[in-house]
Amino acid sequence: MDGNGNRKTDAWTWHEKKVLVTGAGGFIGSHLVERLAAQGARVRAFVRYNSRADSGLLRQVAPEIRRKLEITAGDLRDPEAVRQAVKGVQIVFHLGALISIPYSYLHPREVVETNILGTVNVLQACRDFAVQRMVHTSTSEVYGTAKTVPINEDHPLQGQSPYSASKIGADKIAESYYCTYDLPLVTVRPFNTYGPRQSARAVIPTIITQALTQDVIHLGNQDTLRDFTFISDTVDGFMRAGQVEGIHGLVVNLGAGREVRIGDLADLIIRIIGRPVGIELDPARLRPGKSEVMRLLSDNRLARTRLGWEPRVSLEDGLPETIDWVQDHLPLYRVGEYEF
Repeated sequence: MDGNGNRKTDAWTWHEKKVLVTGAGGFIGSHLVERLAAQGARVRAFVRYNSRADSGLLRQVAPEIRRKLEITAGDLRDPEAVRQAVKGVQIVFHLGALISIPYSYLHPREVVETNILGTVNVLQACRDFAVQRMVHTSTSEVYGTAKTVPINEDHPLQGQSPYSASKIGADKIAESYYCTYDLPLVTVRPFNTYGPRQSARAVIPTIITQALTQDVIHLGNQDTLRDFTFISDTVDGFMRAGQVEGIHGLVVNLGAGREVRIGDLADLIIRIIGRPVGIELDPARLRPGKSEVMRLLSDNRLARTRLGWEPRVSLEDGLPETIDWVQDHLPLYRVGEYEF
């Protein structure tokens, strides 16, 4: 910020910046890596190791972009693997996490170890190697069911699932490194991001894949309200969190500021696709009663004023693009199966 409290970004360039992205093989991570590399950053992409040498969604990045990447595999729970990934970079985007809420019901310990202890490892490595900035990824799930709307960054945090509790823990550990060690840290809190390349673990691809191929869509709770942000807008928010001056210690929502009932979302997708499709409740897709988050609606004023960020892609514009992508990549999906 300048002396008048204005943002200073005009001189910024990502060209030749040395950047690490953890969780680079995921939905948001792969799009962020793609954007950074396209703008000239030297990107190290940290993915979770497996014996198939599978880099996740980075497989779908354009070959000319992929050739620019340094892809390294490891586990966030391994401090040495994280240290080697952080060493030599200037900016760290920490997106790596186990993010499935249903999976967290089954394996809460693994989720806590990865999301909290993994974050500690990233924070400590960033401190040890004196990175210029770490952008830590939170989630709107930390708010739980809205007590007041729209939800601003001061809303109470509620651990309504092991996943959300693990992310609350990670957020607070990140806050402690900023307060205790003056680590140059910014926390971004995306609401429900959607778009091309997203897996059917998320509700929009779940609806789209079924609406394209089946006569009935099976869903869980249709009365929950969510705030959806198109992937390009979410990536814009991350990029600005990595470059805007004067925002260390900031926690900022990245949400469109519009809530949509899931049942109405399904109706909208069906109308766009143009097939007669029914909707049925699948009890297996319901969360435990006290764990269900009924309403999420973002207050994004802080992102607008401090990051200079605003959502640009409406749901009505983003859904057709997402539907087209899913239709072109249907073999990647196990249509109708409950993925978590």
